[in-house]
Amino acid sequence: MSHTPTPQLPSTDHEAAAVPERSPDDDNPTGTEGKAEPTDKKAALTAEPGETKTSDTDAADDADAADDADAADDADAADDADAADDADAADDAYAADDAYAADAADDADAADDAYAADAADDMDAADDADHTSDTDATGTAELAEPAETAEPPAPHGWRERRPGLARALARTVTGLAVVLVLFVLIVPNDITKFEPARFVRIPAEGILGAGLLLLLPPRTRKVMAVALGMGLGLLTLLKLLDMGFYWTLDRPFDLVLDWILLDDAQSFMKDLAGEGGALAATIGLIVLVAALVVLLVLSVLRLTRLMVSNRHTTGRTLIVLGTAWITCSTLTLEFSGVPVASHSAATLVENRVEAVRSGLRDGKAFQKQADDDAFADVPPDQLLTGLRGKDVLITFIESYGRSAIDDPQMGEPLGRTLEQKTKELTDAGYASRSGWLRSPITGAGSWLGHSTFLSGLWIKNEQRYRNLVSGDRLTLTEAFRRTGAWRTVGIVPGTQMAWPEGKYFGLDHIYDSDELGYRGPKFSWSTMPDQYTLKAFEELEHGKEGRGPMMAEIILTSSHNPWAPIPKTIPEDRIGDGSVYHSLQKKEGKDPAEVWKDPANVRDEYRKSIEYSVTSLVDYVAKYGSKDTVLIFLGDHQPNKTVTGENPNYDVPVSIVAQDPKVLDKISDWGWTNGLKPADNAPEWRMDKFRDRFMTAFGPQGGGTP
Repeated sequence: MSHTPTPQLPSTDHEAAAVPERSPDDDNPTGTEGKAEPTDKKAALTAEPGETKTSDTDAADDADAADDADAADDADAADDADAADDADAADDAYAADDAYAADAADDADAADDAYAADAADDMDAADDADHTSDTDATGTAELAEPAETAEPPAPHGWRERRPGLARALARTVTGLAVVLVLFVLIVPNDITKFEPARFVRIPAEGILGAGLLLLLPPRTRKVMAVALGMGLGLLTLLKLLDMGFYWTLDRPFDLVLDWILLDDAQSFMKDLAGEGGALAATIGLIVLVAALVVLLVLSVLRLTRLMVSNRHTTGRTLIVLGTAWITCSTLTLEFSGVPVASHSAATLVENRVEAVRSGLRDGKAFQKQADDDAFADVPPDQLLTGLRGKDVLITFIESYGRSAIDDPQMGEPLGRTLEQKTKELTDAGYASRSGWLRSPITGAGSWLGHSTFLSGLWIKNEQRYRNLVSGDRLTLTEAFRRTGAWRTVGIVPGTQMAWPEGKYFGLDHIYDSDELGYRGPKFSWSTMPDQYTLKAFEELEHGKEGRGPMMAEIILTSSHNPWAPIPKTIPEDRIGDGSVYHSLQKKEGKDPAEVWKDPANVRDEYRKSIEYSVTSLVDYVAKYGSKDTVLIFLGDHQPNKTVTGENPNYDVPVSIVAQDPKVLDKISDWGWTNGLKPADNAPEWRMDKFRDRFMTAFGPQGGGTP
């Protein structure tokens, strides 16, 4: 590239004016006298051959002077040292406040930086920062080096003072952002599935998300990055909820129906860590979730900036990862049994959306099932005729599951207790039969098990429960009330607030925690010991003289988790109003926080709580029962996975106890085991089948099955 030479102008009396030296703080380069100061000799430029230096100046043909010789007639005309009018020269070296960067002037052919000598527009070369540039016969000299008086700016901030540390920190933060985003995408939502193989997968969601951000325009990209970060935060919250629900209920969190269960989780924390500990845990969890969302948003924004600033590298990387993902997916490659190509986050979201849709459809299907009731139109005088004149006690033992009997650590000592109590009942004139029922839930949600047993419908979630109690489906308890042959009562010590659903279940009177008159301490979640509950039932209802037959639904709560402290069986004459338990709890009760440090201790305390509940119930019946007593007792669900281990079944024991042999004769075809301990091969029914079988067996025809 060549330049058109600039015509040489004839010399004048003042062929070249000296450029005044300028201080960075001086706005008037000529000074107060209007005279130009001599230039620094070290800053003067070498003149081209053929040019003559004047005797009045030390820097003729200075590279900082203008080309136009006419402009040098008057030294005062050079007020602005930055640029001469109509000149093709470069910026004045003394106008460069930053000695390391001299910006090119209009139409200048000079290089931008005296040290770097980068090529400017339309220049042929600016190769060496230590030499002057070729003037191409234009008579314009380029700056060879910055002014001697200019100094590099002092570093500002710790990043400039310690650039190595700043780079290391930036790389560390970027690495953590990558790890956090990948962790959220591939971490399983079930804590029992935490294994190394699940953390070495390629997430398809990450590849697609990065590609999308790379293609979007700047403004839309930033909005999308924030949205994706918040989405990852919500995904993390959902996975945390799933972990808790899989641990306690062996199922994922229901986005529509399960929010009410968070109150139970808080109650569990109160029992485990006290009021202050539960409050601290709740606040800490909220802060953690909020911080996690913020960190994910910041991480996605940071990674987005990094990808955009390295588009080509990012694009090639995404192509490689995408190809690897497709290859691994096509070939179904696995690492330790886990697919390398992952789309678990997308699958989780898809499944949860489908669960919401299924829930909406399930409501209609459930209503059809509820309306199809074989006993809805049976006349009251034909209901439960085989039990007329009997006192029927339907008793639920909290968390009494099959694991308590089958587990070697718990089953052997509990088995001895069941054998002993069977013998005590036999000595008192009773016989018993036992089998298995499959509950719709495990870990928690007792009311779902209760309502399934009583309604003959599979109540597996809160939506079904609400639909049930708002309808008119005949429950087993309502069937007793409808006959007019029984007074129906509910003994519900765990109910500490209004329970309007009680009317639906056909109970003439409900005794909640307040009406039972207890004045002692709580035992973890349980408001009172089972021994006190049964004593209160005897005094308030069962022991009244002149009463008629009754049907009672009794909920025993001492075996509710966290299973510490557990009350001890004491002589009945010491129970009183329960105040005695204050000293007993302090003397013998265990701290649940200590118990839960070791799963073996948890299982042992759980087993002891079941033994206490069974003992309290059998002792009560043996003492206060009669030839007209019929006891039905069962568990409502299995305990959580700390007790059951992985993949538990949903079975719970169920027993029927009576003195009258005719009662047990009516269920002789059920195949249940003699005694209070069901055999391994005893029949296993779904819990919702019990109502119809029971009402059929004790209906007019008797002894049959529906």
